Amino acid sequence: MLRPPSALRYLAPATLLCFAGCHSALIDATVENRSGAPVTLLEVDYPSASFGTQNLASATDFHYRFKVLGSGALKMTYTDDARHDHTSFGPTLQEGAEGLLTITIDPTNVRWQTTLKQKH
Repeated sequence: MLRPPSALRYLAPATLLCFAGCHSALIDATVENRSGAPVTLLEVDYPSASFGTQNLASATDFHYRFKVLGSGALKMTYTDDARHDHTSFGPTLQEGAEGLLTITIDPTNVRWQTTLKQKH
C-alpha cells in the first residue's frame, strides 16, 4: 500500500486553513446623488488616499471599494449644477475598518451612514 509522503499529509490541510481565514478589510462605499441635479468634480478623501468621479448624474450612484491604511476623517468635495463648491466632513475611520459607507447628496445637505467593524 502506497502512503503519501509525510509532508503532503500536513501541507494540504494547512494550506486550506490559511486561505479559509484570510481576507482583506475593505470598505464598500456608495455615493448617492439625490440632489435633483448633476454634480461634478466629486472627490472623497479617506486616510492615505482618495477616490471620485468627474460627473455624477442626478438619481445615480457611484461605487468604490477601498482599504483603510492609517486613521483619519473622511471628507467629500463636489461642485453642484450652479457651479458652487461644497465640502462635507464625515466620520473618522481607523486602520483595519471594514463594512459599508453610504454618502447621500440631498438637495440641502450631505448624509453619511456607516456600518463598520474593526478587523482584529
